[in-house]
Amino acid sequence: MAVTQPATLPAMIHDTNALTGRLMKAILRSPDTIITVALTPIAIFVLFRYVFGGAIETGEENYTNYLLPGILIITIASSVAYTALRIFTDTQKGITARLATMPISRSSVLWSHVVTSLVSNLATAAVIIGVGFAMGFRPDAGLGGWLGIAGVLGLFTLSLTWLAVIPGLAAKTMEGATAFSYPLIFLPFLSSAFVPTASMPGPVRWFAENQPVTSVVDTLRSLIEGTPVGNDIWVALAWIVGIGAVAYVVALRRYRKAV
Repeated sequence: MAVTQPATLPAMIHDTNALTGRLMKAILRSPDTIITVALTPIAIFVLFRYVFGGAIETGEENYTNYLLPGILIITIASSVAYTALRIFTDTQKGITARLATMPISRSSVLWSHVVTSLVSNLATAAVIIGVGFAMGFRPDAGLGGWLGIAGVLGLFTLSLTWLAVIPGLAAKTMEGATAFSYPLIFLPFLSSAFVPTASMPGPVRWFAENQPVTSVVDTLRSLIEGTPVGNDIWVALAWIVGIGAVAYVVALRRYRKAV
């Protein structure tokens, strides 16, 4: 029978911090994880900026500024696959079940993976933005704009990470645990991330304008350029919070079943 501490907030924070330390040590011993996650988005960044960029008309003077939000979204989608893989590995090795029998807050087991994902994604995003500056990224965002960018990226990461928890707990194979990320990585290509939606044919344009990535990308782009975000930010937050809330509930149910 599992023995757990009362689910008080201080206990959960303490236990989450301890378990996050364990996961971060594993990442620091293998920094190639962050490098690997960053390589594909950087390759796409270079491809669109220097190969396709001259043939794409966006109406923007700085195509690097236009591209960066979509590249960050692809980076997060790639990174959360590693969260699913870490949870899958812990579950298969019995570590998740063993932690559930210890005198710790049960929710801290999952939250430690979520916090680790958030920290590693911020580190990877910093690398991508640094590459962007080298490629001509010139933002007009002030302090408030950068805080907004960090907030949107953080919430987007949390939402996708809770989504990643589900296959991490439910998958039977390593490939199954990470396969969910492929559609997420593909979605930015059917959005305003690389070209304006106005240039797309009717059905594709409708889909692009009404899927979550477009509103998130347009919000980030406005914050980067220092222009009004309009209704995009509310649509983006509705998508992010909605997906995150549903994923959180399903993940907790799956976790209870797993342990």
